[in-house]
Amino acid sequence: MFSSIAKPLAMTFLDRLDSDDPALERRFWTELESIHVFEYRRIGITRTNSLAIRMTNPPEFLASGGAVALQPLAVARKTPRQLFWERLSKDKVALSGGVVIILLVLIAIFGGPLAESLTGHPQNTTYSQMTDAYGVPKGPNSQFWFGADAAGRDLFVRTMYGARTSLFVGVVASGLAVLIGLVVGLTAGFFGGWVDTALSRMADVLLAVPQILIAVGIVAACSATKNGCRVAHVITIQPGLTVVIVVITLFSWSYIARIVRGYTLSLREKEFVESARAAGASNVRILATEVLPNLIGPLIVYSTLLIPTNILFEAALSYLGLGVPPDEASWGSILTDASQLYDVAWWLMLFPGAFLIITTLAFNLLGDGLRDAFDVRSER
Repeated sequence: MFSSIAKPLAMTFLDRLDSDDPALERRFWTELESIHVFEYRRIGITRTNSLAIRMTNPPEFLASGGAVALQPLAVARKTPRQLFWERLSKDKVALSGGVVIILLVLIAIFGGPLAESLTGHPQNTTYSQMTDAYGVPKGPNSQFWFGADAAGRDLFVRTMYGARTSLFVGVVASGLAVLIGLVVGLTAGFFGGWVDTALSRMADVLLAVPQILIAVGIVAACSATKNGCRVAHVITIQPGLTVVIVVITLFSWSYIARIVRGYTLSLREKEFVESARAAGASNVRILATEVLPNLIGPLIVYSTLLIPTNILFEAALSYLGLGVPPDEASWGSILTDASQLYDVAWWLMLFPGAFLIITTLAFNLLGDGLRDAFDVRSER
């Protein structure tokens, strides 16, 4: 029994010897075999330690007293934020989309006034020299970099101001939709029962109705007079950007609510939620400290994917003539003018359409990158 234990240990020591001395090996085997089983604890450990001292690279599993022990390895741990940034930094396409979005935000904030100062053309001032005798606008030149629209206004200035309007509508409407969808989804998914049934069916109804037709009817009704329209004799929706944002929010929150509900149904069965409930935490505390932090990642991802959808929604309403007022430039309203003159004034569709495509593509690329960075199962 003693031999079966001691000999493998001896072989491990001899493998780690940095010496070619056969006499030393013979001495080790002779002394090891001559030790009595009851003397091994008193003598064998001393012999083993003395042999380990002569090793140039002693085994790492030798502990004090000659006992065999594995040394713990120091593992460099990374925080979730470090893991997220490490994965996102490898996605160059997503980073490029983020850079484009930052540039678009700067254009939305400073682009309009800067374009006015560079060209000296206010956005609503018409210039008769930029239209011919038949009312056809003229193309780009040294003074009008993007040409003029059907009314003779500087298209470059209006495109820069249009970035502010389109991004403002898209971001604000998406933020309101995420907020409403978060509350509805958390309530439905966490409490379940008749609350889940009622809220889920309401979201399903909004997903099933023809959105464009209902949106056209609401915008037309609220834009018929300057006073707008009243909801339940309490809320007044003014025509213009307000009604556009309200309509877009109305048809956007249901998507977020369905997504949040699905995540909440999964999270409420997790061990950490059960532990918090067993510790006596209230439902509000569990939602705020256990469930909501785990929804931040998906909410950021779906928000970046919802913004370009809402920008296109605003462009569609403006294209139908039901968006922002005529004195406020937006990419959709500029494309409305281009629909009648695109065959003779190609620049009316090219420049605002290019900005609209670039904005949508940038948000989608960033959203895909954020989704892959948050998802540890992704191999991208």
